[in-house]
Amino acid sequence: MALLDLDVWSLGAILRVGWAIVALTIASTLVYTLNDIADRHRDGGHPTKRHRPIASGRISIRVGLLLAAVQGVLLVVLCGLQPWPRTWPVAAYLALAIAYSFALKHVPLVDIFVVATGFGLRLMQGYLVLGVDPSGWLLISVFSLCLLLTVSKRRQELTTVGGAHRPALRGYTVPLIDQLMVLSAVMSVGSYLLYLRTEAPLGANGLVAAVLSAPLALFALFRYLQLVLVADGGADPVRLLLRDPALVVNSLLWLAVSGGFLLASRTP
Repeated sequence: MALLDLDVWSLGAILRVGWAIVALTIASTLVYTLNDIADRHRDGGHPTKRHRPIASGRISIRVGLLLAAVQGVLLVVLCGLQPWPRTWPVAAYLALAIAYSFALKHVPLVDIFVVATGFGLRLMQGYLVLGVDPSGWLLISVFSLCLLLTVSKRRQELTTVGGAHRPALRGYTVPLIDQLMVLSAVMSVGSYLLYLRTEAPLGANGLVAAVLSAPLALFALFRYLQLVLVADGGADPVRLLLRDPALVVNSLLWLAVSGGFLLASRTP
């Protein structure tokens, strides 16, 4: 998303963003590996997580630790390719994710904020490698949207397996989660529209882009809330977003509108 704020796209910029994606992907897989090792006994009692390789016994703990070591070495090598001031979000994400896996995920409210912060660090990493000033409103929008997706996942866990699998769920109720989802949705769409009007590289097209994007953004949130609250979805937000026909069509329309205005703003 940070590429959108560049005045001119270049091969070097794309390669730097590619580096950030690979580095953060390896950091994420490293954390997931360590988390699966630590939670193997608790995952064994979950209806779906018990099928994970380590929890099911298909991969031994020794192999899991070896895989984590290889991922750690790869991450160190990758981070060495960039100066430290450009790689601190990767280090911060890794430290925060490890703290989450072993402690913070058990603290209600803190758990969802840590997950959302991780996605904000991903966006910040993209800005840093490109040398572009970060957009505050876009960061807030991404953070709020990730809060919404995380809270909706907690809701599904609470209604299906209760608080036995995840201790932090004891600090939530369905009415509380529903309120948190609404607040996150409002913050996400509001900050996104403010981004379009004040910080997006749209030039004179900012107002029109905001007006046309608002119905699409609202429909996406309305439909997602409908799927979570009415159809009891939310267990896998990514799969839900990619498989629901209404959300897919709406996303394609949003991409067409946003892409058209971005290209128009770059045309002399």
